[in-house]
Amino acid sequence: MIKVNLIPSKKRKKAKPLPTFLIATIGIAFAAVAVMIYLNFFFQGRINAKKAQVAENEKRLAELAQKIKAVDDYEKRNADFKKRKGIIEELGKNKALPVKLLDEISRLLSDGVWLNSLDITGGGITLACTGFNNTDVVNFVNSLKGSKLLTDVYLQESVQANVSGFSVYNFRISCKVKS
Repeated sequence: MIKVNLIPSKKRKKAKPLPTFLIATIGIAFAAVAVMIYLNFFFQGRINAKKAQVAENEKRLAELAQKIKAVDDYEKRNADFKKRKGIIEELGKNKALPVKLLDEISRLLSDGVWLNSLDITGGGITLACTGFNNTDVVNFVNSLKGSKLLTDVYLQESVQANVSGFSVYNFRISCKVKS
């Protein structure tokens, strides 16, 4: 027996193949997205590495700044100690100067001359003295000029005065200590 199918049959349409252009475009798009994702991770890793390096450099910079501050403090203290040492050495030198100076002047004082005052200012010395006669004054000035410790000896003034009925000469001498 023959069967006849009177119901119209649906014809299936043959599936159209996707155009190669569309497949290529989608493939290129996926490849581009994959490359972008890879580049994103790659550059993100490099950025993180650079940030870590910057943080490490800043930490090292802070350590070096502390060391520089310590060196500056050391140099400041060292300069202060050198200054103090210089002052102490200068005081040590100057401590002996008045003693040597008085010894030299007392050695050079002649019998008719006596010392009233001695002023030491910087490198200059001023002597106020009294003598019995003008010859004693001249001899004292000449002996000071011959001294190994004194230089630039200069008689500033010599004034005759009467003290207790005696005629004396009050005089001032300026000089400098030899370096």
